[in-house]
Amino acid sequence: MSESVEMSLAEAYDLSLGCLLANGCDGENARAVTETMIAAERDGAASHGLFRLPGYVAALRSGKVDGGAAPTVNRLAPGVVQVDGHGGFAPLALERGRAPLVEATREQGIAALSLIRIHHFAALWVEIEALCEAGLAALACTAYMPAMAPAGGREALYGTNPMAFGWPRRNGPPVVFDQASAAMARGEVMIAAREGHELPPGVGLNPDGQATTDPNEVLKGVMLPFGGYKGSSIAMMVELLAAGLVGERFSFEAAQHDNKDGGPPRGGEFILALDPARFGDAGWMDHCEGFFEKMLSIEGVRLPGSRRHANRDKMAAGAIKLPAQLHEKIQELAGK
Repeated sequence: MSESVEMSLAEAYDLSLGCLLANGCDGENARAVTETMIAAERDGAASHGLFRLPGYVAALRSGKVDGGAAPTVNRLAPGVVQVDGHGGFAPLALERGRAPLVEATREQGIAALSLIRIHHFAALWVEIEALCEAGLAALACTAYMPAMAPAGGREALYGTNPMAFGWPRRNGPPVVFDQASAAMARGEVMIAAREGHELPPGVGLNPDGQATTDPNEVLKGVMLPFGGYKGSSIAMMVELLAAGLVGERFSFEAAQHDNKDGGPPRGGEFILALDPARFGDAGWMDHCEGFFEKMLSIEGVRLPGSRRHANRDKMAAGAIKLPAQLHEKIQELAGK
């Protein structure tokens, strides 16, 4: 068997869609989840692409996730939209909440979207980019299950707790960053373990609380926040916004209720959107474009997200390389 299997994005889409439909997803949920994973594959973010599909299937097979869930939207206040995912995967809930959030933001200048009873397993830039393309600035965050110790500790309390922020531009793609509060995304650690790569120093500790660069030992032990107390404080903020504020589970509570099937736990997400046109500066776009131009005039500097978009352009007529073992696993899960 070859080490990898080349597939077009259309072939990868069909493979994922068929696998999810064969394991209990209805058409809408299977489409939304697949589009999210294929967007990651297209942009070179393998850790959030089809690598996640076995986890989605595990959650469906165990009954933890309702593959036919129909998210409902509630307007809790003029500037607050809530989507109840009813125990389904996050992508469809995010789709259902996007238009109401955009509408509320344009009405109020600023609005928030809270997602509850969802199972989030994807990158955050997907939802942020869509809001930026509507002309809004946005911030999103979500918690997970304990994988990272607070600064000074050796026991996991926080998830890797990612946060993403995006800003619209006149021409070209929006500026979007999406980063974990941990020194490295857990998916990247898992890929390093799969491929036999060592990690940079400072990513995590082994089960004995000792620093290690072995990804397998980090996965058995605990991850560390980036920048010590700085990353730890951001992770705490994410817990409070994505769990405490919206009425969902903190990471440690998600772990207590999870069935440990390998799929995403139930949790929440918080998104804040802002309409720059409503903050009193008619020339905000020109002003910010000048700022980006100044950034790019500095040698060696690139805008956040530019590598993803470069990968996207290259992938327009190209193919992804899926590890052969993963390809075989997905076919097996799909009953092929």
